[in-house]
Amino acid sequence: MKRTKGLDPAVYDFDKKLPWLQAIPLGLQHVLAMFVSNLTPLIVIGGACGIAAGDPLQISLLQNAMFIAGVVTLIQLFAIGPVGGKVPIIMGTSSGFIGVFSSVAKTMGSGVIAYGAMMAASFLGGLFEGVLGFFLKPLRRFFPSIVTGTVVLSIGLSLISVGINSFGGGDKAADFGSMENILLAVFVLVVILVCKHWGKGIVSTSAILIGILAGYIAAVVMGMVLPNTVTVDGQEVTKAWVLNWSKVAEASWFSVPKLMPVKFVFDLRAILPVMVMFIVTAVETVGDISGVTEGGMNREATDKELSGGVICDGLGSSLAAVFGVLPNTSFSQNVGLVTMTKVVNKWALSCGAFFLILSGLVPKIGAAVSIMPQAVLGGAMVMMFSSIVVSGIQLIMKGPMTARNLTIISVALGVGYGMGANPNILANAPQFVQLIFGGSGIVPAAFVAILLNIVLPKNKDDEKPEKKISEI
Repeated sequence: MKRTKGLDPAVYDFDKKLPWLQAIPLGLQHVLAMFVSNLTPLIVIGGACGIAAGDPLQISLLQNAMFIAGVVTLIQLFAIGPVGGKVPIIMGTSSGFIGVFSSVAKTMGSGVIAYGAMMAASFLGGLFEGVLGFFLKPLRRFFPSIVTGTVVLSIGLSLISVGINSFGGGDKAADFGSMENILLAVFVLVVILVCKHWGKGIVSTSAILIGILAGYIAAVVMGMVLPNTVTVDGQEVTKAWVLNWSKVAEASWFSVPKLMPVKFVFDLRAILPVMVMFIVTAVETVGDISGVTEGGMNREATDKELSGGVICDGLGSSLAAVFGVLPNTSFSQNVGLVTMTKVVNKWALSCGAFFLILSGLVPKIGAAVSIMPQAVLGGAMVMMFSSIVVSGIQLIMKGPMTARNLTIISVALGVGYGMGANPNILANAPQFVQLIFGGSGIVPAAFVAILLNIVLPKNKDDEKPEKKISEI
């Protein structure tokens, strides 16, 4: 593993103590990488349930989302008994459930009752995934590197389009793809590259944080010298890169997260599809943990790490539901950041978790981060998400490239990534099929890879021991 000169070697060790002057910026860049994505699913699903922007309930839910992400991340890092994998993973609100919850909202009708049904389903589904985590060891044989590598690769491929959308300012922005958005994103990317490859010590390792902060400052300067609005259909609309300072001014200085802000409603129309999604989430978590241990720690994940990670994923989601927050799961963008920087120290990541908790307690801090332009994040995301693809390739290359393994990769990515790129292909399929496979290409890719690994016959070449990442 290549290490940055001038940086405390403890950053590359999960357990060693790290000076706070290095731990804080390294943890903060993790938060900046996932902050907006942690809140977006709640905004989307809340809107589908009639919880409008600015509604006191929405504000409370967003606050809880930040608080819970920090708490569950700490559990994942340090573990409470069997709960937690003690792996360098940042937890947050899952976007993988958006498709299922949107369908539930259409079935049950918009309203707080539908949202309450989602929370009840999430609570039960989280318990189900937690139980599944306890039995992960005997199931481990279904997840060799060819399967986990394909899942990690599909995760990275599915996220690249997300990064490019942010690169252009967010596909819902009125000025999406404008030169201002693109140049801002390119500026952030260039700053990251310069710091990463010409900087030394903490400057090199904190390249993502420095790039994002530089982009934030650049957006402030742009707001002073460039027009802030664009005309769309005869109406003036604020450009995507403009910072909304009024949101910060309106946010309060302190607020205690509310327990059970939405009453549980137990309804099978929500419970059944959500249960299936939690199985998929467990597979994705296995892929994320495998990716972060291979890419960041140069070794294979242990049974205990995978089991504890999945248990935390499930029980953390149940805890989130009690606070009215959508399921919590491992964040793939942070897996990409760990893979890129090789920083796996739990004390650095825990600084990020404490910042999330602080943002949940002090809404004004959260508001200051949330107004960050999408283009600034996009400049960092394209590099981080691509590193997940590389981790997936490294996992796949651990085993011999036999005809059997090539078939698993080809069919899984062809079907999975193809469905993710063209979700309308399932428009005429039964609703439960759409719910399970229509959300992203990750789910069908994982399903096909696992199925083919079980049914395809093996020969002697397929039984060869896997190589270490350092040997690839």
